[in-house]
Amino acid sequence: MNQSAIISRPLVLALFSALALITAPVMAANGELGPVLQDFTTNTIGMIAIGVFILAYILVISEEFLHLRKSKPVIVAAGIIWVLVAIAYKATGDTHTPAFQLRHNILEFAELMLFLWAAMTYINTMEERNVFQAIRAWLVSSGFTLRTVFWITGALAFVMSPVADNLTTALVMAAVVMTVGSGNVKFISIACINVVVAANAGGAFSPFGDITTLMVWQKGVIDFFDFFALLLPSIINWLVPAFIMSFAISKDKPATPAEVVSIKHGGLIVVALFLLTITLTVSLHNLFHLPPALGMMTGMGILQVFGYYLRKQETNNDTAMPEINPGMSEEELERYFKPRNRPFDIFISIKRVEWDTLLFFYGVILCVGGLATLGFLSSLSVAMYGGLGATMTNTLVGLLSAIVDNIPVMFAVLTMNPDMSTGQWLLVTLTAGVGGSLLSIGSAAGIALMGQARGIYTFFAHLKWTWAIALGYVASIGAHLLINADLMQRPVGG
Repeated sequence: MNQSAIISRPLVLALFSALALITAPVMAANGELGPVLQDFTTNTIGMIAIGVFILAYILVISEEFLHLRKSKPVIVAAGIIWVLVAIAYKATGDTHTPAFQLRHNILEFAELMLFLWAAMTYINTMEERNVFQAIRAWLVSSGFTLRTVFWITGALAFVMSPVADNLTTALVMAAVVMTVGSGNVKFISIACINVVVAANAGGAFSPFGDITTLMVWQKGVIDFFDFFALLLPSIINWLVPAFIMSFAISKDKPATPAEVVSIKHGGLIVVALFLLTITLTVSLHNLFHLPPALGMMTGMGILQVFGYYLRKQETNNDTAMPEINPGMSEEELERYFKPRNRPFDIFISIKRVEWDTLLFFYGVILCVGGLATLGFLSSLSVAMYGGLGATMTNTLVGLLSAIVDNIPVMFAVLTMNPDMSTGQWLLVTLTAGVGGSLLSIGSAAGIALMGQARGIYTFFAHLKWTWAIALGYVASIGAHLLINADLMQRPVGG
């Protein structure tokens, strides 16, 4: 037997083994061979699992005070909960269900992570090419009044967040607000609130605008174009509080320094490639029902190829890097050794992905999946959707997302999978997306701005205007129920 045959045989066996591991859970999921979940909600193990999750989430909420990254407690909690799940099921003689359910949850996380990984890499590359800095510089140098800046930053946050994530959008617009309103605490505080509300509202009507909408779309509950039925309710959600708050902003024209920032070579092409990637992702999902992660990762591959071209161009034009010596000035060190001043490297953009956020999603998805396997979400679904009705429950989901991160809340709803119409699924998508605006701690955008405008945009500064934001929340729900009345009766997939 020749050497290639000796090598290829174990390789073929390994490939078939891997294929079996991958297809087994899929066959179980699609062939009605999946396990039947048991109810451990009154069991001691179930109570311990709930306690572990609550403790972990208290640590997540306390991140600002403890400076313990939010991913750490939920990852540990996920491991503990799934060990408890395995113990509970093994006591009944079932060793298959925990492994099956865990693999299912890991698959959901993997698709979400790959999608976000590609999207975050594009955003980081646009930031490195000075795309966002150029927008900020134009706004700062335009000489607008404070009230005009208030409206422009809010409008841009609303327009940008459906494509870019609401966190990046909020940080860019907040930088403009703080530069223009330097020294004006009242303006900065109210304008930051406006940016948070606008960024969250803008992300609610797009599958790419928020993690919750992405989860709903990837799950196949709502078609891509159905999300745009939430456009008008989302606009109302932002405009109502913005209109009220605008009366507290003066029409003074601040003295702002002229600032010119040029977009680096290839920056606009990166923007075009990002839009092309989104188009590819939507097309592959709608036409062939392929996971959105495939389109995004393919687009990231295209970005890497373009990054190779950029690096070659900039390497040819770059001055040779000198040896580091103690006598170098700070300016020389920055010129030669700071990544932003060196030839483009796509892997720096990849490295700067929000890994804490991605790992937080891993912990949350596995924690909630574990509690679902213990039967908690089935009981909760019956109590809420069966007892209160879909409209009331979906409205309460938004209020809950102002206190608890909307990601575990939405994943819990998707795991419950209540029997709802397309309109009701759109309602819970809307409320989970914009409900976080009610409190500064209710969204990633709000938490980030509390750090960026520390001491100015605070929890209590935001709380002062919660009543106005709540009016927008109620108005957006009313608008959805009125405008999309036909969807409230349409079954999912109908």
